[in-house]
Amino acid sequence: MNPSKKPSSFIARHIGPRADQQAAMLKFLGIDSTEKLIENTLPSVIRMNAELNPEAIGEGLEEDEAIRHLRELAAKNEIWKSYLGMGYADCLTPAVIQRNILENPRWYTQYTPYQSEISQGRLEALLNYQTMITDLTGMEIANASLLDEATAAAEAMAMALAIKGSDQKRTLFVADHCHPQTIGVIRTRAEPLGIEVAVGKIEKFIGAPADPQLFGAIFQSPATDGSLPLLEVAIQKAKAADALAIVSADLLALTLLCSPGEMGADIVIGSAQRFGVPMGYGGPHAAYLSTKIAHQRQLPGRLVGVSKDADGKPAIRLALQTREQHIRRDRATSNICTAQVLLAIMASMYAVYHGPRGLKEIALRIHRRAKVLAKGLSQSGLGVGAHAFFDTVRVETGAEQVRTIQERAKKLRVQLRVLDEKTFSIALDETTTSKDVETLLEVFTGKAVDYAKIDAGLKDGMDPAFARTSEFLSHPVFNTHHSETEMLRYITKLQNRDLSLADSMIPLGSCTMKLNATAEMIPVTFPEFGKIHPFAPIEQAKGYQELIVRLERMLCEITGFQAVSLQPNAGSQGEYAGLLVIRKFHQSRGQGHRDVCLIPQSAHGTNPASAAMAGMKVVVVQCDSQGNIDVSDLRMKAKEHSANLSALMVTYPSTHGVFEESIREICDVVHENGGQVYMDGANMNAQVGLCRPGDFGPDVCHLNLHKTFCIPHGGGGPGMGPIGVRQHLQPFLPGHPVIKTGGAQAIGPVSAAPWGSASILPISYAYVLMMGVSGLKTATEVAILSANYVAKRLEPHFPVLFKGKNGFVAHECIVDLRQLKATSGVEVEDVAKRLMDYGFHAPTVSFPVAGTMMIEPTESESLPELDRFCEAMIQIRSEIKEIENGESDRKNNVLKNAPHTIERLARSEWPYPYSREKAVFPLNWVKDAKFWPSVARIDNVYGERNLVCSCPPIEAYS
Repeated sequence: MNPSKKPSSFIARHIGPRADQQAAMLKFLGIDSTEKLIENTLPSVIRMNAELNPEAIGEGLEEDEAIRHLRELAAKNEIWKSYLGMGYADCLTPAVIQRNILENPRWYTQYTPYQSEISQGRLEALLNYQTMITDLTGMEIANASLLDEATAAAEAMAMALAIKGSDQKRTLFVADHCHPQTIGVIRTRAEPLGIEVAVGKIEKFIGAPADPQLFGAIFQSPATDGSLPLLEVAIQKAKAADALAIVSADLLALTLLCSPGEMGADIVIGSAQRFGVPMGYGGPHAAYLSTKIAHQRQLPGRLVGVSKDADGKPAIRLALQTREQHIRRDRATSNICTAQVLLAIMASMYAVYHGPRGLKEIALRIHRRAKVLAKGLSQSGLGVGAHAFFDTVRVETGAEQVRTIQERAKKLRVQLRVLDEKTFSIALDETTTSKDVETLLEVFTGKAVDYAKIDAGLKDGMDPAFARTSEFLSHPVFNTHHSETEMLRYITKLQNRDLSLADSMIPLGSCTMKLNATAEMIPVTFPEFGKIHPFAPIEQAKGYQELIVRLERMLCEITGFQAVSLQPNAGSQGEYAGLLVIRKFHQSRGQGHRDVCLIPQSAHGTNPASAAMAGMKVVVVQCDSQGNIDVSDLRMKAKEHSANLSALMVTYPSTHGVFEESIREICDVVHENGGQVYMDGANMNAQVGLCRPGDFGPDVCHLNLHKTFCIPHGGGGPGMGPIGVRQHLQPFLPGHPVIKTGGAQAIGPVSAAPWGSASILPISYAYVLMMGVSGLKTATEVAILSANYVAKRLEPHFPVLFKGKNGFVAHECIVDLRQLKATSGVEVEDVAKRLMDYGFHAPTVSFPVAGTMMIEPTESESLPELDRFCEAMIQIRSEIKEIENGESDRKNNVLKNAPHTIERLARSEWPYPYSREKAVFPLNWVKDAKFWPSVARIDNVYGERNLVCSCPPIEAYS
């Protein structure tokens, strides 16, 4: 580090404990320096011998410098008028939604709503989303939500295989009119599962004899070139073959088009991007999947359902299949873990704000402008494709005209999609004006035209043969909040029902709920980042490309790997991509038979699910009494399966919150037996600046940018899960069918966009820029210090389950509550709910060990906040002691009745054997800023038995 360069002041903004607080924490631990703590925590064999390279990382920028630099990068992107379509459309984000949701930390710093009582606001918004999807698609149930349209199609494929597939039925038909990225992701996901993907014309599918091996068929409406296919006939053909009919549908088009559900579709998928969510060079955007109620147990991703609380009041929560991969593990059909919650909320609010009438008006306006365009082109002698379309016009020109048209388009900064040597498609959107249509006609004809003259005499509305006649969005929530005042109040009402980092620390182990600094978030809404189409020519996205290259270099330096792919747009996607890269590596060496994946007993549920999706057979490796991988068991199983060993999946530090001393040996054992090592990077927050996985054995590792690198969790999404690889795996990094990415022998695409959710990459980039070399290392040290401080404070009251060989934990600790059930009847869930009365979100509950809590304080929480959390836990232990001593009833006590709502407090009768004050103000500081759960404890069993996954009638809330 340059001694003349002072550390960035941002470091002190990001790191919660001040120097004197860190000293006090060290003293409490009985250690005289942070360096000594790290020596006692990290195995010496993995410690870095040098600092991170400041040329790759930087030495730390001030906040204003970083924002200025990001503005300069953004300015290098060129915002052309995009008519590329292909599932992405420019749109208008209502200012009330941008300002009060996208830019509001009360919404973007929430955690996944597993603790439903303090998540009612966003759960209601997600219930609105599901209702919006089911109404528009004509289906019975929908999830909330998936990662992008292409991966939603792949999820639908896997779902259809689980429902209809067999050894004989392994063929999926995919209409060639689907978007190319959708076909690409389907091919990637199908190959390891032994699915044959038959891509062909829908007309041939309809006319050919039924294929007995068919289990599913996927169609797109409107098609990628804008035409409206013979959907109903194709759906019936699929059903006649005893296969499931899957339709990828444009939500805005469905306000005018007959819904796929009305035509008999079994599954409908697509993207909600054009409902007010910027294109952002590819994401993040909420995708959807809707289906029939009969298939609810096969539905991937998260499902929001209505239940009731302990007082009989309607309450919303996540349904069981939300965490299907954690329950079924390698038998799961999906590894989905991250949703796109924040973006699904934006899309649902867009529908709430505009209502059915407003959405239809937007769609009609776009459709009319498309008709004017088609008429103008036709009058000029150009061939217009299908007579029926929604927003996209296919134009046939002579081959000799293509170059001239492209040159005119370039001069006018217009992006057109070239379908072949003589054909274009032009996709209009919400932002298209009559002037834009005149410009397009000038591009194609070389002459100025008058929009009004062409428009005269055109009929409004969709072709009757395709038109929708059924109602949609009839629930009052979509017909009430149309003034900005009403919308603002509705958003505020919901946000006040949710606990976020704006209220208190969220100490979730493995989830790393750290500061999402405002300076990091500001660039996300720069138009130059938001309005770029993911398939825009590279030369128009120079700012993005520079940022991507620099961020890849930063991540390579931090991890010690030689190459990075930013395409995976979730941690689960990163797992899957990493395993596919390993699989392709083995195949390239003539060892494609290697298909055994060793996975420790303690692994995340997504690990075995990802391995199964990658076509691997899972073999479980035991853990010892200290929670570490049992090396002898690993040796035995690696040797037993050496002929077919593909990979080991290992989390480091371990899922149990400790640095395993034998990690190098573990990697060596796998390599000696012909396998590769995949490292789950969920716990990278304990490594940055201290050690690098690329230096101590792993071959590939995914990184959660929404954990270690400060992209906010957004209520359960967005996320990013890029992978880093050693040099020998670089040729296999993910490619893309539209924009070239990846290596010379690239696996297929794993996400719809070439660089995943690119518009949130500036967050992580800004974080690294502002922290610099010294800041990143200090952050890791303080994260480890804070975890050990919390562990030692709580240990006299709750045993700490796992520690390293010197008695320290990594950046998180697991406290054991299992013994409490026998002594008091209190279970871990009771403690989680009681923490709400103290204003805290519970730590991670019953993972990785049932009946425990995994606590991760992160480096961003100050000592007073850590102390408040510890005081709450200690006070709860004293409340449990009262039950153990017989002072409180085992069934009627503050824990069993938690959380306590303001509605309960306001009642004239108080039926509990403890005071109101004890219930809601258990410690004095709680009174200072009380967070009130909006519902009492939710009855999950009732919700499962009475599954309601769309907005209930308004009378239910009376």
